[in-house]
Amino acid sequence: MVTMQDVARAAGVSPMTVSNVVNDRPHIKPATRTRVLAAIDDLGYRINAAGRNLRTGRTGTIGLAVPEVDNPYFSHLISRVVEEAAGHRLRIAIEQTGAAREAELEVVSMSRNRLYDGLLLSTAGLAAGDQDLLQVDYPIVLLGESMFDAPLDHIVMPNREGSREAAEHLLARGCRRVAYLRRHDTDEDPRLAGYLDAMATADREPLFIDIDGFGTVAAARAVAAAMAEDNAPDGIACSTDSLAFGAMRGVVDAGLRVPEDVRITGYDDVPMASIIMPSLTTIAPDHEAAARTALEFLVERLNGSAEPPRTYTIPHALRIRDSSR
Repeated sequence: MVTMQDVARAAGVSPMTVSNVVNDRPHIKPATRTRVLAAIDDLGYRINAAGRNLRTGRTGTIGLAVPEVDNPYFSHLISRVVEEAAGHRLRIAIEQTGAAREAELEVVSMSRNRLYDGLLLSTAGLAAGDQDLLQVDYPIVLLGESMFDAPLDHIVMPNREGSREAAEHLLARGCRRVAYLRRHDTDEDPRLAGYLDAMATADREPLFIDIDGFGTVAAARAVAAAMAEDNAPDGIACSTDSLAFGAMRGVVDAGLRVPEDVRITGYDDVPMASIIMPSLTTIAPDHEAAARTALEFLVERLNGSAEPPRTYTIPHALRIRDSSR
């Protein structure tokens, strides 16, 4: 078995220097670090992770809890977080909560047992009365809409602002009857609030197309049915890109065209949005900035930062594509 002393001899440094390189401590000259890493690679030295974890009290693993791992937005977010975490030499363990309050609270209570150093939590089921349950002895960074005032670092999605811009864009394109595609049980939806803001400013009557759940197929059926009614919408603002994909199919199933008969917008700018035909106009949050800032906040807390909780609102932009041209 290759030892740390073997690596030190091969690199011409002390065992303490090898330890400093292995544990990524600062103040190591780049040339020395390169020489030690080359010796580790040449000799096949394996770091004793269990022993290091006992010494440092850390596992190098962060939990990331999201409502749905197969949702295009969350799968895109996961990939960005994994990439950012690698830059901090951290691993990511994925938890799926199904947007259920009980599952989110279970992730919070069980993270220590699962040996997570910290948790990135995308909340969908928690509410204002649950904030005390988030007071734990390890760092948590919340992801998503600011639905309640928890004393934690928070990466906030600009849901209301972005949704308003999307609806305003459809109005500016000449749409007279802009509908909002929504779940029937989302009265507290901040993206709905943004749509309503735009309608109120333009003095337009809100229109709604309700679906059961977030599914693309359900969205297609609901939109196809809406297109068959009198005074059908000529614009549809969708709360997610996945629903927008379904909406486009529903318009086609009704014998109409996008954007000639109905203009459509989404929200999230998942990778598929730019390559489908027609390509989707959507609100694009800066996913990379969100993942980078979330990891930075968490690592700072792991390193002992005691500054007051911070809120970072993700930058966003309206990506105008074929579905609204």
